[in-house]
Amino acid sequence: MTRKGFKQPWLNRRSFMAASAAAAAGVAGLGARPAKAAVPMEMDGSKFKLAAPDANAKRGGVLRYGITMRPPHLDFHQSGTINNLGSQACMYDNLIRWNPNDSGQTIIPDLAHSWEIAKDGKTYTFHLRKDVEFSDGAKLTSADVKATFDRITKPPSGINIPRSALFKAVDSVEAPDDYTIQFKLSAPRPADFIMGAIASGWNGIVRKKTLEDNNYNLRKTLDVPGTGPFQSVRRVEQEIWVMKRNENYWNEGLPYLDGIEFYHALPFSPELGSSLLAGRIDYARLIDPVTRKEVDKSPDLTGVDYFQSVIQATWMNAKKGPLADPRVRRAFHLVLDREVLVEVVKDVAPMMVGGFVYPFSDVATPKAELKKRLGYQNDQSAAVAEAKKLMAAAGHANGIDGLDFLVREVASFKLWSQAIQAMLQQALNVKTNLRTVVESVWFDDVNNGNYDMAIGAIVSTLIDPSDYFNTWYGKGGPQNYSNWENEEFSAQVEIIDTEVDPVKRQVAITKAEMIMEQDPPLLPVAWEKINDGWYNYVKGHRPENYFGLYNVGRFDTFWMDK
Repeated sequence: MTRKGFKQPWLNRRSFMAASAAAAAGVAGLGARPAKAAVPMEMDGSKFKLAAPDANAKRGGVLRYGITMRPPHLDFHQSGTINNLGSQACMYDNLIRWNPNDSGQTIIPDLAHSWEIAKDGKTYTFHLRKDVEFSDGAKLTSADVKATFDRITKPPSGINIPRSALFKAVDSVEAPDDYTIQFKLSAPRPADFIMGAIASGWNGIVRKKTLEDNNYNLRKTLDVPGTGPFQSVRRVEQEIWVMKRNENYWNEGLPYLDGIEFYHALPFSPELGSSLLAGRIDYARLIDPVTRKEVDKSPDLTGVDYFQSVIQATWMNAKKGPLADPRVRRAFHLVLDREVLVEVVKDVAPMMVGGFVYPFSDVATPKAELKKRLGYQNDQSAAVAEAKKLMAAAGHANGIDGLDFLVREVASFKLWSQAIQAMLQQALNVKTNLRTVVESVWFDDVNNGNYDMAIGAIVSTLIDPSDYFNTWYGKGGPQNYSNWENEEFSAQVEIIDTEVDPVKRQVAITKAEMIMEQDPPLLPVAWEKINDGWYNYVKGHRPENYFGLYNVGRFDTFWMDK
């Protein structure tokens, strides 16, 4: 039920329009991201070594880093949140990686020093370094890389890995010798896409033996040996994860830090912001807008904001109850006032309006065009009228009672769930029961279909629709929590995955988007903007560009000037 005295703020648009207009102006003024350089078909990086971009980089010091709340489990391959990768990425290396010195705009060698891509585009061959050890002293071989990517590309039963959809064209991962690894594709795909997928920060390499010893499920395994620049020392649940420098790290000279202390706090929370402003931590990620303003006022601090690969959404269980009917889902989609939803959380989390496609990507529907569609217009009267017709046609003219609305325990989700609850009840007489749970329970329940509606956030690996269209919306996609299926959509995704002509590909993207507008797999709520803040003595990082958070967060080039 809606709380007493709660209804009116969500329904009076006039009180929000000034700020909404300002937000829209900010989005319209976004500059284009630097174009990612094309991946070379051949690379001899046998002499390549990474270093900090500053020749004066100093060794020493422990970085106190405020990251978001504790991980829901310990298997970062199976995770879709920064709560895992934010603190675990520093313990692992990738086969290849995005360059931290240019904010992830180019791909560079990592555990593989060199590579060749076959002319037919169906075989990707990588050559491994021979001087790499795991933190338990075991030598890295191609068997470990193969075991890691076998699990990622073809997850065993009961294992859900969000990145698996990126590799649906991969027939097999082969290890012809101890230091060579090959990806065999069923059909060619754009090389930049495949290499970008392999380079994702989520694809850290773990030991084959570790996977075998744990039945290929690492959700409850704390000590997972890696080859990365840091090693785990101790972890206190919900409080801190302490790392130390890997003294035997293969990349000579890295890392610069003696260690890292990851402090867990809710994203955009006052506690996180106050810890930074009081000097209890050196760097804070996902600070709230109020703290961001204070950072800008301080000569000792630096702040930056950038858009990230995260959709805030409400999933609808398409396999049971009233929400199995696409007309009901479409009606719910139409009555959400997204400008208001962005305004509701403006003091908690910076967000922007968008639909089913990243609104800041090159393939997105322009904001001015999006605003013409029902469900995105300033005047919602036509959208609400259409929604009521759809509900009546579906047999729910008098509304729906008792929907289970699952809410992740984050301030923005709580505010949004209350606002959405009020919007649905006022427009359609739909009554929901809010059920707030911790992140681990939320993911368990949505994966098991134990909900009617569920509000949360998920992340993609790449900005390309071939990634998130398959992962979030595709039939059987690892983060298709609604269990939505649409054959027409699947047909367009096949074109998107394989079409090299950008004009024809854009046509397919737009068609797929319009299919989702009529038959929504979820309700887009908003798209995330990241605020970071740090003391000026923290050097060697460039978080200002897109995807810096998820793909280059290993901390090996960080250093302290103090």
